Amino acid sequence: MPLIIVERSFEPPLTEAELQAVDGRIASCRENYGVRYLRSYWSADRRRMICQYEAADTASVRNLQHEAEAPFDRAWAADIIGEQ
Repeated sequence: MPLIIVERSFEPPLTEAELQAVDGRIASCRENYGVRYLRSYWSADRRRMICQYEAADTASVRNLQHEAEAPFDRAWAADIIGEQ
């Protein structure tokens, strides 16, 4: 299944409570779109985040984000380079 990357930015910085609320909305919608969450990377200043998903296509991940009201900057298909 393709790897999909979602880039997010936050101004002001995202709080832990806000992150939990967004995660909850996304989790409740993932199955509807056949999307599997893999991991996220949150910058130390809490202003940027990269999330990794597996999905049939980028559109499925974008639709999930919209339904869950999870703002994002970009979503794109990726290939892994290096160690796996």
